[in-house]
Amino acid sequence: MKRIISVILSAVCVFSCFLLSGCGEKNNNALVYYLNFKPESAAVYEELAKKYEQEKGVKVKVVTAAANTYEQTLKSEIAKTDAPTIFQVNGPIGYEAWKDYCLDIKDSKFYSYLSDKSLAIKDDNGVYAVPYVVEGYGIIYNNAIMDKYFALKNRQSKINSMGEIKSFEALKTVVEDMTKHKKELGIDGVFASTSLSSGEDWRWQTHLLNIPLYYEYKKSEQDPTLSLLDAKEIAFKYEKNFKNIFDLYIENSVTSKTLLGSKSVADSMAEFALGKAAMVQNGNWAWSQISGVEGNTVKAENIKMLPIFTGIDGEEKQGICIGTENYLAINKNASEEKRKASLEFLDWLFSSETGKKYVTEKLGFISPFNTFKVGERPNDPLASEIDRYLKDDATETVPWIFTAFPSENFKKEVGSGLLDYVQGQADWDALKKTIIDKWKSERG
Repeated sequence: MKRIISVILSAVCVFSCFLLSGCGEKNNNALVYYLNFKPESAAVYEELAKKYEQEKGVKVKVVTAAANTYEQTLKSEIAKTDAPTIFQVNGPIGYEAWKDYCLDIKDSKFYSYLSDKSLAIKDDNGVYAVPYVVEGYGIIYNNAIMDKYFALKNRQSKINSMGEIKSFEALKTVVEDMTKHKKELGIDGVFASTSLSSGEDWRWQTHLLNIPLYYEYKKSEQDPTLSLLDAKEIAFKYEKNFKNIFDLYIENSVTSKTLLGSKSVADSMAEFALGKAAMVQNGNWAWSQISGVEGNTVKAENIKMLPIFTGIDGEEKQGICIGTENYLAINKNASEEKRKASLEFLDWLFSSETGKKYVTEKLGFISPFNTFKVGERPNDPLASEIDRYLKDDATETVPWIFTAFPSENFKKEVGSGLLDYVQGQADWDALKKTIIDKWKSERG
């Protein structure tokens, strides 16, 4: 009798544990693991994961890579037994590095939602990565400070509004005159700090370098991104234009040049948010950083965006830089159940009312999917600026071709060269040589 009771109790115990674990193995197999690329969105994705589990009963694990460490983190995580089921590739170069892990999703609902199917990363007849956000960057400015400048009676510039700044010369004239009137304007510098600490220099070695290389390949017979992808070497034809704007940033900054190597993007955005600077180069994703700074003094209605002028002929028609480097892929090596669960999570995120609300209101994404109706767009000021430039037929946006840069190592070398230049350890010609030689050594 004792043996019978013992067996019965053991069975009950096992069955109870099975129930409490949510049907054990089945739940584990349905787990979605999303490796997030955007540190600024980490908290929102954590909240999204909890919301999805409440609605669908499926657990979503979110891991966020630190700034500028995504490739390294992905390399580490993808080798684990519990590997990411959803990860990001950085354009064509990223796909080449990770194509052995990318599932063909041409028959998925997620891909079917894409408004412009040409935006997806394809290989032969397959679709392996889909962009999930359209973004833009330029020179963000505080219009209240600019209005204060234009109202000065003793200013030397003859430019009377931001609408008149349509060239590098006009921008330089205004910026340098503003520097002379810093005290009257209540700012420490016109531009927020040029962040050049390790891992924080992507605004210059990637985003800023995009502009001269775009113009170098703009007139090629094929798409400039594809031309750059095929380029074994670059002439760096517009290096002086790159120098023009970079020098303007560092010479009219909140922080002295010798200290820029210690500055982060967060430092830069805080300086802008607190009214210490009138301008800062960044993208529409910066709104969450600006609005989240404690003591923020910049009102939403005063946040605007200007193209990054460098002195290239015809730039009076140039708009801001618009594109994407954010492509989602499904890990083909995950179990069928996990792949299915991951695609269902993405379907929910970009088509359900709850998911879309998070995308527009909390993540602040301008999504390229037909599931978003007119009016279902982020209402933050920088997203509105992107929308304004997209609709402006008088300007031509600059596409993101930096997705065709050789590697993360190349970009790091550029960033290191920029820091050496700023700190006086190398001249501009040395930086130019580094960019040309590093490109050739990696592509040649």
